[in-house]
Amino acid sequence: MATKTTTKKKTTKRKRSTTKKKLVIVESPAKAKTISKYLGRTYSVIASKGHIRDLPKSRMGIEIDNDFTPDYISIRGKGDTIKTLKAEAKKAKEVFLASDPDREGEAIAWHVAHILNLDVNDHNRVTFNEITKETVKDAFKHPRTIDMNLVNAQQARRIIDRLVGYSISPILWKKVKKGLSAGRVQSVALWIIIQREREIQKFQPEEYWTIDGVFKKGRSQFKASFYGLDGKKTALKNNDAVQAVLSRIDPKDDFTITDVKKREKKRQPPRPFTTSTLQQDANKKLRFRTGRTMMAAQQLYEGINIGKEGSQGLITYMRTDSTRISAGAKHEAATFLHENYGAEYAANHPRKGKLPEGAQDAHEAVRPTSVLRTPKSIEKYLTKDQYKLYNLIWSRFVASQMTPAIVDTETVTIDQNGVNYRANGSKLKFEGYLKVYAAGKEKDNVLPDLKPNDSVRLVNNQPDQHFTQPPARYTEAALIKTLEENGVGRPSTYAPTLMTIQKRYYVKLEARRFVPTELGEIVDKLIEEYFPDIVNVDFTADIEGQLDEIEEAKRKWVAVVNEFYQPFSKEVSHAEKEMEDVQIKEPLAGFNCEICGAPMVEKMGKYGKFFACSRFPDCRNTQTIVKEIGVTCPKCHQGQVIERKTKKKRTFYGCSRYPDCDFVSWDKPVGRDCPKCHHFLVNKKVRGGWQILCPNGDYEESIIK
Repeated sequence: MATKTTTKKKTTKRKRSTTKKKLVIVESPAKAKTISKYLGRTYSVIASKGHIRDLPKSRMGIEIDNDFTPDYISIRGKGDTIKTLKAEAKKAKEVFLASDPDREGEAIAWHVAHILNLDVNDHNRVTFNEITKETVKDAFKHPRTIDMNLVNAQQARRIIDRLVGYSISPILWKKVKKGLSAGRVQSVALWIIIQREREIQKFQPEEYWTIDGVFKKGRSQFKASFYGLDGKKTALKNNDAVQAVLSRIDPKDDFTITDVKKREKKRQPPRPFTTSTLQQDANKKLRFRTGRTMMAAQQLYEGINIGKEGSQGLITYMRTDSTRISAGAKHEAATFLHENYGAEYAANHPRKGKLPEGAQDAHEAVRPTSVLRTPKSIEKYLTKDQYKLYNLIWSRFVASQMTPAIVDTETVTIDQNGVNYRANGSKLKFEGYLKVYAAGKEKDNVLPDLKPNDSVRLVNNQPDQHFTQPPARYTEAALIKTLEENGVGRPSTYAPTLMTIQKRYYVKLEARRFVPTELGEIVDKLIEEYFPDIVNVDFTADIEGQLDEIEEAKRKWVAVVNEFYQPFSKEVSHAEKEMEDVQIKEPLAGFNCEICGAPMVEKMGKYGKFFACSRFPDCRNTQTIVKEIGVTCPKCHQGQVIERKTKKKRTFYGCSRYPDCDFVSWDKPVGRDCPKCHHFLVNKKVRGGWQILCPNGDYEESIIK
């Protein structure tokens, strides 16, 4: 019997690929995640998680006598990140630095190159204005060397700011209070706010009057206001002037239409967003603080997973002072408008704007990376903040590529015995860009059919007394606009500047407007007296211009820093000798310390005001400041309702007996119960004012404006 011979199959193990990958280093993990999907398996993308080297926090860190050489050190807490970067770079075929396309991004790339011992003359720097597959892949076809002009401009800014902060701050600590700081741009911002406060305090209101009339032609009524006498515009400064006008009017006689002017006016579409205008519009329309705006914008730029398309950068780079738009984006917008709104809404030559003085125009405007991604189509993938901001950016960009709105206007002059009234009417003839970007709900004001020599009857005449109002305090939007107009700071500096002056308690926000504190006024007065150039708007703007010249290779950074430092160092020496100690009076709390019996005082700490013993540091007794609202707790009926704050500074109301009583409410209780369901009533902010109502919806009172 023949024996079968069995042959064993050879099993071969797959060899792991030993091909080295190309390493790409970006700032954030979110950006790394988005880019890695575009570049494929031959690339490895990791994040430096922001800066990895900086000046030391504990000392000046600048060798002034050695051409202001900075002593950069690795940032504390970044050891593991640096270790990972070095390990990945060691096994990589090639290393690319793809940090953001601005001065700060260039500086980050330079610091990473230093840590990894990369040659700055190698073509290892990659930049892109938007994070889309086509743009990113194209950028890697054209790497360049690190731009040392950009790096030096950023270095000069950092060194000048360090010289200012680490020279003035110790003087303020010694003469005023520990923990204070002074910065180049923040000092100007504080000075601008305080100047406005001084204007308000000096303001003298002036009386003036208006006369508003209601006229009738046939069955139609319309409004007109007093214009002047005998064809000349006349101001009504007091009641005597008003009575003189009224004495010339015979209520029994008709008025005559003397002139009717009809015009067609074009309302031009807005330009696309820059960083500054984005922050201003988000503050006005969305009530977003500057930091909140930039956080949402950063997320939209770095990439968000939108379903089938995967992770996509939804907007272009958000730090820019330019309104320029690429040809490709213009063409896509024109096609979109033709297909969705009609040819009459698409502008043949979209409006171009003048750049502000000192603008760098390094990047495009802030716009959606694809206009085809309408806000509604991706809403389900975005957070509320992301959606609101994306909708604002998308609408503004689309509007910028549309035709003007056309409004028919009419001005009618009405006369009797030389007393002139004017009526203004308007009607929207063509929506144009307002189809997608309405500034607000504006109603047509249509006048009846009026012609010269027509007679109209005065139905009602209402004189009103008014007083001129002081200039308004700055909102975040208004302050950013003022800083930009004066050339102070750059797109990347507005948000941190506003954050710093609030964090230091130099200013506070009341009704969304900046009010300087006593501490802010003291610091500003000292800086204005001993360091006048620091709060000089023109001087600060001139430094920004010199930094731009460094970027453009027109000046050397050491010369610019030296030019600033020589007179500044003399001011520092003078201030150290001449500045007197300032005593900040701490308000008495009105009760004594229960430990030692000394008076308690009100102090300002990192997280706001608190009560402390006046014998500090001998006695360290402290108490939180409790603000009672004069209402007994509706739950336990024993404690008092007090106003409290969350970590994010949002106000809520709780019981003074907490944790024994867990009563809590976002809305302020008023001390009364609902007559129907007996739930406690609250005072709630509603559209148009405040309203006392029942949270269950069983009872409400009239709105108080």
